[in-house]
Amino acid sequence: MLHKSTFDFLRKLKKNNNRDWFHTNKNLYEDARYDFEVFVFELIQKIAEFDESVSGLEPKDCMFRIYKDVRFSKDKTPYKTNMGASINEGGRKMPNAGYYVHISPTENFIASGLYMPQPDKLLLVRNKIAAKPNEFNKIVENKDFKKYYGKLWDGDTLKTAPKGFDKEHPLMNYLKMKSFIADHPVTEEKALSKNYTDYCAKILKAIKPLNDFLNDI
Repeated sequence: MLHKSTFDFLRKLKKNNNRDWFHTNKNLYEDARYDFEVFVFELIQKIAEFDESVSGLEPKDCMFRIYKDVRFSKDKTPYKTNMGASINEGGRKMPNAGYYVHISPTENFIASGLYMPQPDKLLLVRNKIAAKPNEFNKIVENKDFKKYYGKLWDGDTLKTAPKGFDKEHPLMNYLKMKSFIADHPVTEEKALSKNYTDYCAKILKAIKPLNDFLNDI
């Protein structure tokens, strides 16, 4: 289970996002990072029970660094105020659909799917959806998917039909998407509960068919 001290650290970091404070309180960061690492390790084991592709993954292969790349950002604060891990075959650097968990002082969620694939892979996904609309629709209309996720995230979509696709295709709302992900928000209280690892695994298992569909191209 995650500990309250980890969230307390992230709250303090949000208020004191500078190198001097961080180095003075490096021990708090190390404790929080270890806490999250143990949680990710346990979650990997739970996911592997229904998706063997993640079996053998190490937390270090999945966890994102807390240090920000500020070269191209207007926000020059040096640290992220969240902790996240992408659990998928090959780890966080692999461009395939997987499972994601996120904690922060303001937002906690579980997510899954394929985020911003490269143009060649995006075209393959769109072609498969167009060719197999019934199979895809069955996934996103599944009762467990709708119960836990509601719908796919539609925050970044084309305004018109992608080139080469029938404008009247019944799943055009999905063909316009640039990402194929869904998220399930949770409260901090839930994230601190003793059964949170089991809860995450249950939520993520409901979206495995989507990952299978996206990765099988």
